[in-house]
Amino acid sequence: MQAVRVNSRGLAALKGLLALVSALVLFVTGYGWHAYQSLSSGLTKSDALTGTGTSSTNGDTNILVMGLDSRLDQNGNPLPRDVLAQLHAGDSSDGGYNTNVLMLLHVPAGGGRAQAISIPRDDYVTLPGAPDGVSKQKIKQAYGLAKDAAERKLRTRGVVDQSALEQQGREAGRKEELETVEDFLGGVSIDHFVEVTLVGFYDLAKALGSVTVCLAGPTQDSYSGAKFVKGHQQLDAAQALAFVRQRRDYVHPDLNFTDLDRERRQQAFLSSAAYQLRSAGTFADPARLNALIDVAKRDVVIDNEFDLLGFLQRSPSLLDGNITFTTLPVKEFGQVDGQDVNLVDLAQVRATVRGLIDPDDASAPADATGGQLPAATLDVVNAAGQDGLAAKLERELTARGLTEGSVRTEHTPRTESAVSYAAGSKAAATALAAALGGLPVLADPALPSGHERLLVGTDFSPPADLGDAAGTDEAAAGQPSQGVPASSLQGGGIPCVK
Repeated sequence: MQAVRVNSRGLAALKGLLALVSALVLFVTGYGWHAYQSLSSGLTKSDALTGTGTSSTNGDTNILVMGLDSRLDQNGNPLPRDVLAQLHAGDSSDGGYNTNVLMLLHVPAGGGRAQAISIPRDDYVTLPGAPDGVSKQKIKQAYGLAKDAAERKLRTRGVVDQSALEQQGREAGRKEELETVEDFLGGVSIDHFVEVTLVGFYDLAKALGSVTVCLAGPTQDSYSGAKFVKGHQQLDAAQALAFVRQRRDYVHPDLNFTDLDRERRQQAFLSSAAYQLRSAGTFADPARLNALIDVAKRDVVIDNEFDLLGFLQRSPSLLDGNITFTTLPVKEFGQVDGQDVNLVDLAQVRATVRGLIDPDDASAPADATGGQLPAATLDVVNAAGQDGLAAKLERELTARGLTEGSVRTEHTPRTESAVSYAAGSKAAATALAAALGGLPVLADPALPSGHERLLVGTDFSPPADLGDAAGTDEAAAGQPSQGVPASSLQGGGIPCVK
């Protein structure tokens, strides 16, 4: 569920989602209409979704945030040297047109909990348009390959204007990336998109002034410029960039950083920034609000059908932290043609997405093929009188698509096993109960949203396909999975990450 390199890639998209989050506040301040007019009249619009025929039919809204690692501006010109120095990300020859951040924001029509689904950039996928003759590649490369293919065709037709090549090439890149993501996620309809480049995040962080984040321990990385202490700390724009870019730490190798940790950093930053926007009264300050609007107008591209006003009016709960961030699972890390890639179980990915955006869909359990389970956070209670059983079950079940929750032991044995679920998780709980041999399924309003709890009693008999869940600790120990299961982070505060 994560992978890749030392670039400035990861930061771009956070700003994209933050731009949306920032805009939400326009309608809970006294500057609403004027600010909205200023924003909507100045944003760069794209035709990439025009005529695609894809849109949600149930009133939900799906928005794809795409973050490019390009060190170029919207017209393909290099960024100023002083800006590149602040980015700590090389020069204009570095990076490219990879979408190093891909995040699907799903906002339910009824105003319930939103889902932000991070797609690891190195997932090895099918490219529907086979740009430049490439039919399978890392998902992040769909944009750049399509842009290159489009520019080649334009040049053969005699187009030499660099601005025209850049704009039309980017449109082709957007179309291919959107189609690739829709196909990868199993036909999920993308209603709108937001695109940002590397400098956009830096500009947004500058406009915010500072953002408080939390780290579980000290860490540093000379590649990204990260150097942080344990606990809560305020970051300026350059530090914020380093925070979301970091994917390694040779000073503290025990942290075992991967590119997936950078995605968690992005999610944590977004949660923290939204929390501060809400609690600090940022948008009661006209100067700060205008600065944020200027950033959006300079650095953001959206589709031309995006009714920003309507979306903002329907979605004020995003600023209240009513959002869950989830990173999609990776089956194993491998290499293809000498490149590090994430190999994925397509059925598992699609079942995870279905479970997140439509948790009560009765078809989700039946479609969760390949032994995978609909996404939910699993808590396990061991009341069977077998030491270590809860931890073993948690290991086995998180490898099948669930997110690791709490594990505890009750010293008074219970005779009956059962699966309990929070509101909105009935379908996921039903699938888990069926996979465990038909356990009773019970609603529990006390469980946190998105959770299910497995109570293991003395009657529990693990199915044959559950690995060595009932075996010895020694048999299960020392066998780390090659991949990474889905993981979630709850919005609404300042989460601590490594």
